[in-house]
Amino acid sequence: MLIHGLQKMTLLDFPEHIACTVFLGGCDFRCPYCHNFELVDGSAAPLMDDEKFFGFLEKRHGLLDGVAITGGEPLMRTDIADFIRKIRAMGFKVKLDTNGYHPERLQELYREGLLDYVAMDIKNSLPKYGLTVGIDSLDTERILKSISIIMSSDIPYEFRTTVVHELHSDEDFTAIGKMIKGASRYYLQQFTERDTVPNKNLTTPSDEDMVRFLEIVKNYVPGAELRGL
Repeated sequence: MLIHGLQKMTLLDFPEHIACTVFLGGCDFRCPYCHNFELVDGSAAPLMDDEKFFGFLEKRHGLLDGVAITGGEPLMRTDIADFIRKIRAMGFKVKLDTNGYHPERLQELYREGLLDYVAMDIKNSLPKYGLTVGIDSLDTERILKSISIIMSSDIPYEFRTTVVHELHSDEDFTAIGKMIKGASRYYLQQFTERDTVPNKNLTTPSDEDMVRFLEIVKNYVPGAELRGL
């Protein structure tokens, strides 16, 4: 397992825990607003291998509670279960970030009890999913299956959407709200314009738009919140 990035300590990435964040390379989506695209297209060189990472983790007993695994898309890795087993065997909890496109592998991790928290991105309403993730032919049933797996578990989770002015509308958030109706946690976060994103013509939605979108989804997910606004 190659590690492409490591944040040695975070109080934000793993709710209610002090954690480090591990960034894995590779993703099957090509979101035009992605802030970590160097992890997607392979241009970011690996930072370390897993042996070096576990050496780092061994020295963090008593300082860290857990490990947040993000990417890229971690569930693309066929050895992700082994990686998580080793982390948990060292006494650390695991939070997984996922795009929801690998429900079978997600289900395997749940069945084995390897996850303590899951965060899944909801990119858009289903008709606009392919456009939003930069993939023409997309099996949205995989997205729905991952949502079902996550919501039917007893493990803490969150859904989240990065809102882009050109990609999201009131109708989209009505559809998203229905798709995750009754979810325990759902966060809307503003896209931030950066030179590193693939499509530099995309823009940040207004604060007023964000508040309006939140009110729409609250009809279906009463506990929905804005993050970072």
